[in-house]
Amino acid sequence: MEIVYAIINFLILIALIVLFGRKMILSIFRTRREKIEAELNEAEEIEKTSLPTFEEASVVVSESDLNLENAVREAQLEADHKIRKIQTFGARECHEVHREMIEKARKGLMGAMRVNVTEVFSKEPYLSSLRNEEDEIIDLILEQIQLTPGDMAYLKRHDVLYVTLTSAHKLSDEIVQKVDKATTKLLSTVNGKTSLWVREDETLIGGLRLRIGDTVYDGTVKEELYHFEKRLKKVPIEDTDAGTELLEEFSELASEFTPKIHKYQLGRVITISDGICWMDGLADIMYGEVVEFDCGERGMVLDIQQDRIGCVIFGEYEHIDSGSPVRRVGRIASVPVGEGLLGRIVDSVGNPIDGIGPIEFTERRPIECAAPAILDRAPVNSPLHTGVKAIDALVPIGKGQRELIIGDRQCGKSAIVIDTILNQKGKNTICIFVAIGQKETLISEVQETLEKYGAMEYTTIVAATASGSAASQYIAPFAGTAMAEYFMYSGKDVLIIYDDLSKHAVAYRELSLLLHRPSGREAYPGDIFYLHSRLLERSAHLSDELGGGSITAMPIIETQAGDISSYIPTNVISITDGQIFLDSELYNEGQRPAINVGLSVSRVGSAAQTKLMKQVSSNLRTKLAQFRELEDFTQFGTDVDEETKETLDYGKRLMEALKQNRYHPIEDWKQSLLLFAVAEGYSKGFELYEMEEFESGLYEYFEKNCADLVAELKTGKKMSPQLMENVKSALSEFAKRS
Repeated sequence: MEIVYAIINFLILIALIVLFGRKMILSIFRTRREKIEAELNEAEEIEKTSLPTFEEASVVVSESDLNLENAVREAQLEADHKIRKIQTFGARECHEVHREMIEKARKGLMGAMRVNVTEVFSKEPYLSSLRNEEDEIIDLILEQIQLTPGDMAYLKRHDVLYVTLTSAHKLSDEIVQKVDKATTKLLSTVNGKTSLWVREDETLIGGLRLRIGDTVYDGTVKEELYHFEKRLKKVPIEDTDAGTELLEEFSELASEFTPKIHKYQLGRVITISDGICWMDGLADIMYGEVVEFDCGERGMVLDIQQDRIGCVIFGEYEHIDSGSPVRRVGRIASVPVGEGLLGRIVDSVGNPIDGIGPIEFTERRPIECAAPAILDRAPVNSPLHTGVKAIDALVPIGKGQRELIIGDRQCGKSAIVIDTILNQKGKNTICIFVAIGQKETLISEVQETLEKYGAMEYTTIVAATASGSAASQYIAPFAGTAMAEYFMYSGKDVLIIYDDLSKHAVAYRELSLLLHRPSGREAYPGDIFYLHSRLLERSAHLSDELGGGSITAMPIIETQAGDISSYIPTNVISITDGQIFLDSELYNEGQRPAINVGLSVSRVGSAAQTKLMKQVSSNLRTKLAQFRELEDFTQFGTDVDEETKETLDYGKRLMEALKQNRYHPIEDWKQSLLLFAVAEGYSKGFELYEMEEFESGLYEYFEKNCADLVAELKTGKKMSPQLMENVKSALSEFAKRS
């Protein structure tokens, strides 16, 4: 019975399709037929039109001015309309929308150029002019041809090297024979043979292209148009005049085209998925080199095997197809560096993403380079003040040091590094904040905070957001370090923040697994330690002979449930010069910043402190350790003597004194004065909840009434007996008034 019901239902379905779907199907075919007929009529009309003369051909290009004006005007109107709708969201979004509209106009301009150039060069007299220059082009190419190391290696395995001669039109037999003779002679020197292929490709527009193995010698109009587009991307198009000038420039280039040979190497995409591309060819390519795909996207080589090359894609990879060509750019992955990056937000390859406009730079640095040698370094003995009392007093950081910030999620790690950046204002220290795998909202908050307190003018934010690819998150810290190295080798001090390297390790693990590398502990690749060590070793204090610049690194690592013994935390702890451990329990108890003194350490120690701070904080760690031990012991209600009560009271007051609000860094002399006042017992007249009032009143009193003492404290020198007595007298007077 079930089979019968199924047959009946199937027949009913067919009947419904015949009754109700027939009109729909006929409508679809009628629409398609009308579209085909319209295209045929349009093609017939084009064939009837006469070919333009030389003067008419130049007009074809210049008529694009009107198209450009309309495109830019429409883009501006659309941008203004969107800006009015999103003004409540701030200037950054408005700039971003305007930039997107102008980029849209730029792409429209290039599309119009390609069409017009193809039309101009496919007609007389340009067509004859290009055909007459073919002999000159091929002579220029044959003067440059040579075998590369990759070609030599290929010949050892196959004996035959493929040579391809491509042109937009059919070539004469003389040119083909000339190429065959020259390439045969070239390979005869290594006992190799050639296999010559002659092809036609109308997209070349004009000129010749010769490919020997992976190396291409290109003298075509298409290649000139490619390089013009590259130059166009560097030119800001902000109005119709700029676009018109660019069109006039290209019109002049088109009318005065002279053969110019461009040499590069081509490969081929084998497969692509999940941001990873496997290629063949490109036998001479190097690790870390940049490649460019046919769609314009770029990538970086991260794996070189005998028969294929692994590459990570910087941008979107959906437009890259298997079998499409890929070319060597000819340089190692690098980023722009210089003063122009200060105050800007850039992505992991140095492109601006803040919507303000292009970045002016004159130099690039490779994202990976060797760390300074031991003999090139100087001792870390100059303090980098964070403005955080608990750090400057207990775990001081020096210029050129690598101090790890470690702790659970949401316990104040980012707040500490932001305070440190704010405290560098007016101290000639460049700051670079590298956000790895962070939300865009968090990066916006960081930018707004830095702008609010005037710190953005000496800070660069390198953003590899959580929505970005694993490749961009992998590159970001290396790019930020390259930007910092420019200033370091210029003799300046730099503070670089990596927020955070846990996400960086996860991104590298993802890339390694996609590249089919064997995994080790916790699925991380075996070279994860080397990854972070070669990154952090680039932070150093250079010797005076090299300018005395420094990079101070503050990497952040996120732990799970306070476990600092897991794989990545232990790796980075062993690389750095100390760690600041933030305890989530202290954070929940209201201790901000929640620094666990017992697990925090600075291997540079008092060498990174002023003599004044060293004098007043020399025994703080011991006293805090005694306090924590006694506090744990007395929580069971045990009776204690007066001495123990005094120790507990001092410890509680000290803990209260070390509390600090976010975004309020404190000068070093103020920190020293506060710690000295608490240690000497001048805060006993205040309740614990009044310690914040005691602190603010103390600073205010000394600034108003003790200017001479403040001037001496600001020098950072150790207090002499006379100065100490004067400070104690002033503290006594302050305690009486309070």
